[in-house]
Amino acid sequence: QVQVVESGGGLVQAGDSLRLSCVASGSISSINYMGWDRQAPGKQREFVAGLNSGGITNYADSVKGRFFISRNNANKNTVYLQMYNLKPDDTAVYYCTVTGNRIDSGSVRAFDDWGQGTQVTVSP
Repeated sequence: QVQVVESGGGLVQAGDSLRLSCVASGSISSINYMGWDRQAPGKQREFVAGLNSGGITNYADSVKGRFFISRNNANKNTVYLQMYNLKPDDTAVYYCTVTGNRIDSGSVRAFDDWGQGTQVTVSP
């Protein structure tokens, strides 16, 4: 099994910064991708940022230049989302998504999991 846990959310004012963290643990053999999605009240879940195993990053247009995803070099199962110049429209539950391979009864199986989410609220 794979566990994904996000942290770092909170209530901030517009223009503030915040850093989210995500840790994936369990019987992980390898990780291919870690990223962040978000879901605002009354809206569909949307992609925010992603980082593949080759170090390639990708961002939604709405956060380019303000949000930055990075990986912990010491623990590659940990990824961060540094958010600058937050706006009220960034208010949402942020979910960490992880894809890779896990060990299951001696076999390697693909997985695609996400965490429970962390709330980010940006006041005007």
